[in-house]
Amino acid sequence: LSKVELRVSCKHLLDRDTLNKSDPCVLLLMQSQGQWMEVDRSEVIKSNLNPVFAKIFTVDYYFEEVQKLRFEVYDSHGHAGVGTHDDDFLGGMECTVGQIVAQKRVTKPLFLKYGKFAGKSTITIISEEISGNNGYVELAFRAKKLDDKDLFSKSDPFLEIYRIDDDRSEQLVYRTEVVKNNLSPVWEPFKVSLNSLCSCEEKRKLRGVVWDYDSRGKHDFIGEFFTTFEEMQKAMGENKVQWDCMNPKYKIKKRNYKNSGVVVLLDLKIHRVYSFLDYIMGGCQIHFTVAIDFTASNGDPRNSCSLHYINPYQPNEYLKALVAVGEICQDYDSDKKFSALGFGARIPPKYEVSHDFAINFNPDNDECEGIQGVVESYQSCLPKIQLYGPTNVAPIITKVARVAADEERTKEASQYFILLILTDGVVTDMADTREAIVRASYLPMSIIIVGVGNADFTDMQILDGDDGVLRSPKGEPVLRDIVQFVPFREFKN
Repeated sequence: LSKVELRVSCKHLLDRDTLNKSDPCVLLLMQSQGQWMEVDRSEVIKSNLNPVFAKIFTVDYYFEEVQKLRFEVYDSHGHAGVGTHDDDFLGGMECTVGQIVAQKRVTKPLFLKYGKFAGKSTITIISEEISGNNGYVELAFRAKKLDDKDLFSKSDPFLEIYRIDDDRSEQLVYRTEVVKNNLSPVWEPFKVSLNSLCSCEEKRKLRGVVWDYDSRGKHDFIGEFFTTFEEMQKAMGENKVQWDCMNPKYKIKKRNYKNSGVVVLLDLKIHRVYSFLDYIMGGCQIHFTVAIDFTASNGDPRNSCSLHYINPYQPNEYLKALVAVGEICQDYDSDKKFSALGFGARIPPKYEVSHDFAINFNPDNDECEGIQGVVESYQSCLPKIQLYGPTNVAPIITKVARVAADEERTKEASQYFILLILTDGVVTDMADTREAIVRASYLPMSIIIVGVGNADFTDMQILDGDDGVLRSPKGEPVLRDIVQFVPFREFKN
């Protein structure tokens, strides 16, 4: 499971208010069993037809599902009933989580009821993935001696942090709460993902802006400062980092101008983790390998009871499982070539048992063209081999791990390896398999084991490690949980 952050902004919203501009708010809905359910909503931004929302929507991303989203924009009137009145609806848009993740940035027109365009209104969604559960940095800011912008009371300051992207555009990372009537505010500490703050680049330029809040949306600029995450990190431990909060106009006009106050970073804490989606969004390609169990326990392929029975009218259990998983994975594999291996059979010409043979019988190139190519190689290989045993899985895991290790040594490290093992049950080399998985957990690699047929799959649940951390025979734990076991009988429908 990965989590994705979605940032929302709108342009050219319809103006529904007579005296001032609309006060927009965005609702995020998700489709569940055909029904749209509200998941979350943004803050209300007062009097603004081009809002950039500070609220970041976090959604769970399941790369194996089509997850439908709907964004609805409303003009809020300050009561709890946002999203209840048609006259407050400023437009909606539908898409999937997968579309946003693949494109990273989606801009679409907003539609009113009955497919009518909401004028020139558009909505932009930007996706960023959160690494693991805690690829976060926690920051605590305060300011001192800010300029007073109010006549009868003191300024009501809030702080915005922006990330400056390669194309010089700015992404709002965080907007603090407003501290009323205070020139030396202490803002609440907050957490942001490292990806969100600086795209995980320590030297990326960041801009901090301090404003005096105005309820009509015309906030007064107090000052700004520039920094980097690298510089912020000096605030770890007992240290503090501070910046002059500058107003460029005053700097030009006033000879003795020093600053419009000082912003202080009181504390900073970091946690780093990398996940599957880090690899994908970093431009990584998936290399997909299928390993098929050809042990005798599957039954003679000529017999209709066999899991390998070649039925001219419908695919057998192995083919169904292969297509179900392969069709998801092939979206992420640029060359659509899949390595296809077999294990546990005697193979020509000498009919010796092999635990890692190419099912196209080409040891120099075990790749097939797409899922269809794997299916064809499987069907032509079956009559030529003798199903045998034992069920040794470690050799294939080690074989793919070797390729993954070679890839990791290259400067690009641009491939992530997924090994799909289709098997009818009990693994014979359990100790070696556990050892191989622990070694593989240090590499850019994941393993999906699909249990085909009705055998007892208790051993497979152990490899999955869901009910406790998988360990090698010597007791060494996996670095990360890389195995997912699925009993096909529970999901095939």
